Amino acid sequence: MDLKSISDNVSKAIEELFSIAPVKPGQILVIGCSTSEIMGGRIGKYSSMEAAEAVVEGIANVIPKYDVRLAAQCCEHLNRALVVEEKVAEQYNLEVVTVKPAMHAGGAFATMVFEKMEHPVVVEYIKGHFGLDIGDTLIGMHIKHVAVPVRLSINKIGQANLVAARYRPKLIGGARAVIPETWDKTGQK
Repeated sequence: MDLKSISDNVSKAIEELFSIAPVKPGQILVIGCSTSEIMGGRIGKYSSMEAAEAVVEGIANVIPKYDVRLAAQCCEHLNRALVVEEKVAEQYNLEVVTVKPAMHAGGAFATMVFEKMEHPVVVEYIKGHFGLDIGDTLIGMHIKHVAVPVRLSINKIGQANLVAARYRPKLIGGARAVIPETWDKTGQK
């Protein structure tokens, strides 16, 4: 597997997502990633720290430009908890849990993110503004309501399926509701 192309495609996918879903500094990008799926295996069975490092490199090439915060989803063995910087947990008033991801309890991706962050902590729950799901990791539970799928020109990272999402504020009130003129029906200003 070409690790450089994995990194490049992750960067490209994030750039494209951010061009479709306008970004504000401080917003949260949730990423779930199965390195097993990237490498062509079944989720949870062929974890790869090399693939994880390539994904993390691709992320690091883009998100600082936008001042976006990363939330890296762990695998189901840690109930899909998320690795974030401690200051993100404090800023968003997130409850920290006591666990450190490992290759087979959290996954290679979350483990690599934990190693690379300055002051990583794990939180059980978050509501992010955008998301990338690399390898069918089910990130939807961590996206603000209402999650909206985003079609990207890239639909695979390595051998893994790639799905992107953004959120829009809920439309409430039915036919009598007045929606501000500055908002369209997708929730975009």
